[in-house]
Amino acid sequence: MSKLPTLAITMGDGAGVGPEIIIKALSDQSIYESCKPFVIGDTKRLEKVKSILKSNISIKTIKILNEAKFEFGTIDCLDLDLLPEDLPFGEVNAIAGDAAFRYLEKAIQLAKNKEIDGVVTAPLNKEALHKGGHIYPGHTEILAELTNTKDYAMMLSAPKLKVIHVTTHIGLIDAIKKITPERVYTVIKLADQTLRKAGYGNPKIVVCGINPHAGENGLFGYGEEEEKLVPAIEKAKAEGIEVFGPLPADTVFFRATRGDFDIVVAQYHDQGHGPIKVLGLEAGVNITVGLPIIRTSVDHGTAFDIAGKGIADELSLIEAISQAIELAPKE
Repeated sequence: MSKLPTLAITMGDGAGVGPEIIIKALSDQSIYESCKPFVIGDTKRLEKVKSILKSNISIKTIKILNEAKFEFGTIDCLDLDLLPEDLPFGEVNAIAGDAAFRYLEKAIQLAKNKEIDGVVTAPLNKEALHKGGHIYPGHTEILAELTNTKDYAMMLSAPKLKVIHVTTHIGLIDAIKKITPERVYTVIKLADQTLRKAGYGNPKIVVCGINPHAGENGLFGYGEEEEKLVPAIEKAKAEGIEVFGPLPADTVFFRATRGDFDIVVAQYHDQGHGPIKVLGLEAGVNITVGLPIIRTSVDHGTAFDIAGKGIADELSLIEAISQAIELAPKE
C-alpha cells in the first residue's frame, strides 16, 4: 500500500452505541497502522462516553481536516456541534436523527472533494432520522441520493459469507413487485464487479430463488423464478459471468459458507440478513456497492437498550474499518 487511506467515521445516532464503539475501536493501535481515521460527530458526546468508559484516550476537536494528526491515543473529531449536552441515551430524538444525517452529509462532501478515501458509518436510528426530517429507509438510500447513484446495492460481508440484495428496506409484498429481470441482472453485475475489484479472479455468484425450493418447476408460487430471475441469469452468463441458480434459499447459504459460491444474491431483506446474523452480529459488515465512494458500516442498529452502559461490542466496527481499508484506493 503506497499510502494509508484516510477514513471518515460518522458517529451515527448520538443516543445509541455509535460513540461508544468508536472510542473502543479507535483505542486499537493497529487501526492507526493501517489507515488515518477521524470522526465526524460531536466532541461533547464523545467526551461524555469517554467518561462512562473511564478511557484514557484524548478527544481533539478539529474544524477542518487539515488539523487532524491521526495519532494513536488521540481521536480527531470534526465537530459539527449539533447535540445538546443533556441528550439522553436510548431514546428516539429528532435532534439526534438530524445530526446523524448531517454527519453523513459532511462525509459525502469530503469524499466528493477527494479529501478522504472512504466512509465508515456507525448506526443511525430510522425513527429518529424521520423525526429529524429526513425520510429515508436508511444509510444506503441517503448515500445513493446524495451521490446521484442510480445502480447500487447493499452487500453484507462476514468471514464465511457474502450476500448482496436485490431489494432491501421494503415490505415483502412490495419486494416481490420490485424484483425484475433488469434489477436482478444489475445486482449480479455489481456483485461481479465488486468481487473482481477485491481480487477475485472469476467470482462464483449464486442467485436465490424467491419461492420455497426456488419454485420447484411451478409447484410453488406463480412462476416468479422463470419470469423475474432466469432471464437475468441467462443474460449474465452470456457475458461470461459465472452465475448459478435460481437455487433454493434453504440450502444455498450453507453451500456458500462451505465455499461452493463466493457471493449470494438474495431477493429481499430477511432472506439475506438472516443467514449473516446467524453467523454473529459482531462479524457482519454492511457495504454499499455501486457508489462512487467507499462506504462500509456495522451490521447492527443503535442498540438503545444498552446505549450509555459501556457494554457495546466494537468488533463489527473494527471489521467495517478493515473492509474499508481493503476496498480503498491504493494510490
